[in-house]
Amino acid sequence: MAYEIDLSGRVALVTGASSGLGAQFARVLARAGAGVVMAARRVERLKTLRAEIEADGGDAHFVVLDVTDPDSIRAAVAHAETEMGAIDILVNNSGVASTQRLLDVRPEDYDFVMNTNTRGAFFVAQEVARRMIARARGEAPGTFAGGRIVNVASMAGLGVAPGIAVYSMSKAAVVHMTRAMALEWGRYGINVNALCPGYIDTDLNHHVWQTEAGQRMMQGFPRKRVGTPADLDAALVMLCANESRFVNGAVIAATDGQYI
Repeated sequence: MAYEIDLSGRVALVTGASSGLGAQFARVLARAGAGVVMAARRVERLKTLRAEIEADGGDAHFVVLDVTDPDSIRAAVAHAETEMGAIDILVNNSGVASTQRLLDVRPEDYDFVMNTNTRGAFFVAQEVARRMIARARGEAPGTFAGGRIVNVASMAGLGVAPGIAVYSMSKAAVVHMTRAMALEWGRYGINVNALCPGYIDTDLNHHVWQTEAGQRMMQGFPRKRVGTPADLDAALVMLCANESRFVNGAVIAATDGQYI
């Protein structure tokens, strides 16, 4: 007997959807039946991804979003709900990184990472949760069958890696933020979980794995490989599914054993 997760009738907002993991998250949620709203700053890439999803039979829209701007967050979430209806699923994926030793980090470098990865993630989740809670309380139109928030952290949030300490700090904050949100919002039927990927080959870092240093790093992994965005599909869909109602406050490492 086959087991299938069906997200038909659910609306998902995916941030950072213009490339990499975010683009793949949008594709897989659409294939699972969700109506997907993709959010990012790079509009042309969002248009291309929407056309791809629609050609595959999915339902997709896009909104412009800068997660470092609270006004942009409020406008994007409102626009998403106007386009597709009330949001049931948030994949909080926007993120940036920098590679520096701690003594070289300037205030603007620190703010660049923290404002997107931690502050931005928090206020996107807050805006979506505020609307979910209003529906759960009957204070806003629309039925509420439970919400799902997936905060995309990183294995670097579970342990510090050389050269990316500020990034590690930002993602560690996302892990703890996830637990706090799960504790406070669970009573309203909102499940909040963190997905912590290991090294994934994306268009942003593909060149690294072709270098001698990248190959040397890969040889140190238990399976001597990096992941692909599709390797996270099953974990993501599970966390977004109605069937995951008992999974709340979880921190799921999807690292292929790269970091144990």
